Amino acid sequence: MTTQRWALGGDLSVARVGYGAMKLTGWPRGDRPSRETALALLRRAVDLGVNHIDTSHYYSRDGVAANELIREALHPYPDDLVIVTKVGALVEGSDITLPAAEMTGLTPDGLRRGVEANLRSLGVDRLDVVNLRMGDRDRTETPLAGPLETLLALREEGLIRHLGISNVTAAEFAVARTIAPIACVQNLYNLAQRDDDPLLDACAEAGVAYVPFFPVGGFQPLTAERLDAVAARHHATVPQVALAWLLARSPNVLLIPGTGSVAHLEENIAAGALNLSTDDLAELG
Repeated sequence: MTTQRWALGGDLSVARVGYGAMKLTGWPRGDRPSRETALALLRRAVDLGVNHIDTSHYYSRDGVAANELIREALHPYPDDLVIVTKVGALVEGSDITLPAAEMTGLTPDGLRRGVEANLRSLGVDRLDVVNLRMGDRDRTETPLAGPLETLLALREEGLIRHLGISNVTAAEFAVARTIAPIACVQNLYNLAQRDDDPLLDACAEAGVAYVPFFPVGGFQPLTAERLDAVAARHHATVPQVALAWLLARSPNVLLIPGTGSVAHLEENIAAGALNLSTDDLAELG
């Protein structure tokens, strides 16, 4: 279990290895664990020191919803548990089948509906962090400023504690910071896909958390070969090394790897204690 921590939004102390809840539901497609396994996994995560869970109301398929699983497993919530959710073009999970032009989640009404749905399904009066996710499915033409101003107004109503942004460009990050305090950025980034290096560094300089999604995906043969070598030296798995590399990349990086397996959850959390040497990091590039 990692003892590394970050003050999310400046006042929410979270362990740097958290948990992403999407895979508990099989949304938008794919297998999912049994309900009993999902509940056990969430409880085990908290037992192991995870206090940062990433979720959304629209992580829902065939009657299985991430927020409802979290509520059943963990409510009343531990005092230090930080639940980060998101809103965007999607309001319901089934909206992913709609053409982009018919997605209404980025309107003022859609954003309020999304926030209220998260509040209701999680059973809370205020959401710790809400990420504004831009560009679900097909990137929409909606500028970030209007939706973020709507969420800022909901924050001023007391429904949200901190705001984040997701799936954004460096330019959108700069715009967002002129509108509202930004607690975190959630974007695609991993050892093999580093286009966001400048944005990650900008977040670090600004004291903003950077939360990579797909943290262990898309490795090319050369990258995989180097990962295999480092993993063998540490008697670790390749995903553990990939996660440890992200933690070593910058202290503002927070991880939310998702899984439907308790054993895999334990491996992911153990990656927080894997210390890569200077030679390891040089080999990984």
